[in-house]
Amino acid sequence: MNDEKLEKRLSDKDFLRVSRFIHKQYGIHLPLAKKTLLEGRLRKRMRQCAIGTFGGYCDYLFTEQGMKEESIYMIDAVTTNKTDFFREPHHFEFLTLQALPELIGNCNGPLRKKVQAWSAACSTGEEPYTLAMVLSEFALNCPCFDYSILATDISTKVLDIAETAVYDEEKIAPIPLALKKKYLLKSKDSSKKIVRITPELRSRVTFRRFNLMDSHFPIAELMDVIFCRNVMIYFDLETQGRLVRQFHQRLSPGGYLFMGHAESINNMNVPLRYVAPTIYQKEM
Repeated sequence: MNDEKLEKRLSDKDFLRVSRFIHKQYGIHLPLAKKTLLEGRLRKRMRQCAIGTFGGYCDYLFTEQGMKEESIYMIDAVTTNKTDFFREPHHFEFLTLQALPELIGNCNGPLRKKVQAWSAACSTGEEPYTLAMVLSEFALNCPCFDYSILATDISTKVLDIAETAVYDEEKIAPIPLALKKKYLLKSKDSSKKIVRITPELRSRVTFRRFNLMDSHFPIAELMDVIFCRNVMIYFDLETQGRLVRQFHQRLSPGGYLFMGHAESINNMNVPLRYVAPTIYQKEM
């Protein structure tokens, strides 16, 4: 269906229907000022579904079939997935210089320490693969050290990209040259300006679709490190507080929560200690 046949404007009524559903199911707050943005995102799905009006699309979305089959594609279209390798590099410096040494204790001791890390809202994979590079480099100087990474996102589309682990060369610009040589594979076809994460690094990351608004977190083990960055800016204060309390419950004693540069737990009644800008620690 071409754009000429699609309804031009989303009514306030249909905007409220969709925005309330998105807030309830996914925690994302969309004020009326975001109506034009939502219009554009929904129009992509209307084109795919061959539905010409916003009202018709909403009617379909809220059917039993729509809830089962279309809601996943709708939220894929609506969510923003901005990420980069080594984004907010001070987090990875802190991880290497302070967090990891504290978490593993005396590396020369008899106990082998495995660090469990979680990249919540991992998008297309740049964050968990950056974590894997940093943790692998740390392991070179600490033979008793081991790690695993869980990476989750609500979007099936970005998870598919993350698991494939193929990136344009321009995307890998922030990665230090030494790490590029070690952890990236160039295409055999020199005309293709793409690279792929090495199998060894990919094997360290487990990807899973997960909605942070689910009341039950299906994660059995406690996490030593949780990265949830530039996600909670889309949530209202009540939702933010509930999510941070969930993270606290999933952190091991002494574990760290890393948040985005515009995010904070100020005014939240949560037992996490501020240790550095946008970095918090669970009390021992």
